[in-house]
Amino acid sequence: MLRSPPQAVFVLTGAGVSAESGLGTFRDAGGMWSRFDPMRLATPEAFAEDPDTVLDFYNLRRCGVLAAVPNAAHAALARAEARLAARGGRLFLCTQNVDDLHERAGSRTVVHMHGELLKVLCQACTRTFARRTDILRTDVCPHCARIGTLRPDVVWFGEMPHHRDAIEAALAGSDLFVAVGTSGSVYPAAGYVSLARARNIRTCEINLAPSDNADAFDEARYGRAGEAVPAFLAELGL
Repeated sequence: MLRSPPQAVFVLTGAGVSAESGLGTFRDAGGMWSRFDPMRLATPEAFAEDPDTVLDFYNLRRCGVLAAVPNAAHAALARAEARLAARGGRLFLCTQNVDDLHERAGSRTVVHMHGELLKVLCQACTRTFARRTDILRTDVCPHCARIGTLRPDVVWFGEMPHHRDAIEAALAGSDLFVAVGTSGSVYPAAGYVSLARARNIRTCEINLAPSDNADAFDEARYGRAGEAVPAFLAELGL
C-alpha cells in the first residue's frame, strides 16, 4: 500500500460504483446483458433495424438514472478530487458509466469514455446536447432541423470509446491507478492496468469480487464500493 498521499491519481470506474445507487451492472450474474441481448439493443445495426425498441430501452434507462442518487463511493471520490486539488495535485476520473452520479456527487471533472445517457447525438450533424426527457423518432434536431436522426450519446458495441488520447495521456502522468467496480473484460478500459504497470505506476483494484484481470493489479480491496472506496482513500490521506 502507498504510505504517503499520491499527487496524480487516475481512477477508472465501472458499473459497480453505481450499483449501490440502484443502477444495474452489466456482465455479472443477473446483470443487464444476462437479461437483454446487447446485439439487439446496443449496436448501430440494432438502431438502424428497430429504432423504436432501442429508444424505448434507453428511455427507460434514462428514467432510472434520473431517479438514482449518488452513494458514498461517489462522494468519497469527489472529496478526494477536491483535497488533491488543494494540495496542487489532481484526480483524473475516467468512467465507463453513462450516468451522471459522479457529477451530482460533486466531482468537477469527469471523462465519460462510453458517453452520457443524459445527452443526445444527432447522426446527421454530429452535434450533441443535453436531454433529460425521452427521445422519440419524431423529434427534431435543434441544430440541423432534421427529423428522426437523434440517438442516445452513448458508445455502442462496435463503436470507438470517447477521449482515448486524453485518457491515456492522463494515465501516463499518474502515480496511482485505481479501478473501481469494473469487470476487467471490456477493452480498451481493461487494458489500462497493463499500461500503468508498464510505466511502474502503482495499481489497485476496488471491487465486490475479483475482476477478470485482477491478477494484473498490485493490490486489491474487496467489498461494497460505498465502504471500500472511502476506506481506501482514507488510507491515502484523501
